[in-house]
Amino acid sequence: MKYLIAGLGNIGADYEGTRHNIGFDVVDLLARELGGTFKHDSQAFVAEVKHKGRIFVLIKPTTYMNLSGKAVRYWLTKHNIPKENLLVILDDLALPFGKQRLRPSGSDGGHNGLKSIDQLTGGNNYARLRIGIGAEFKKGQQADYVLGKWTSEENNQLPEILTYATETIKAFGTIGIAFTMNQFNKK
Repeated sequence: MKYLIAGLGNIGADYEGTRHNIGFDVVDLLARELGGTFKHDSQAFVAEVKHKGRIFVLIKPTTYMNLSGKAVRYWLTKHNIPKENLLVILDDLALPFGKQRLRPSGSDGGHNGLKSIDQLTGGNNYARLRIGIGAEFKKGQQADYVLGKWTSEENNQLPEILTYATETIKAFGTIGIAFTMNQFNKK
């Protein structure tokens, strides 16, 4: 059984280590854990890994955040992966730093990456793992905050947060979304 795991972010050195790229960071860690290597392919960096008889096609879209739907649609189609086997990992300002929330569907919540995926895949009926980045910014500073680097305190906590997210992804593929939500949405 195949799953498409799309970590959202922006390509380029300017965006490395920023809050907006936490989706990239999660799939990078999952690839390392499961022995995968990313290679540039059409519209994304792609790694294929196996876990407990499942195949995870990990992508980091090269289309930039606002056009993530192009890469997601392409890779769903290329591998003939049903939409119920799609999981998108993204940053979320509405969640406290480090908290994560897995849902089987939902609104884009103003997130341009999700907006693009919704438009280009025909709706919001796919799983998403939102990872809280907090909202410690002054009015009018949202873009700078989201595209800003982690603080040293946040950086110290990131390994645990990223590991928890990779465990969530593996569970999504093996025990299904309902059981995974019950187990991993508690933290």
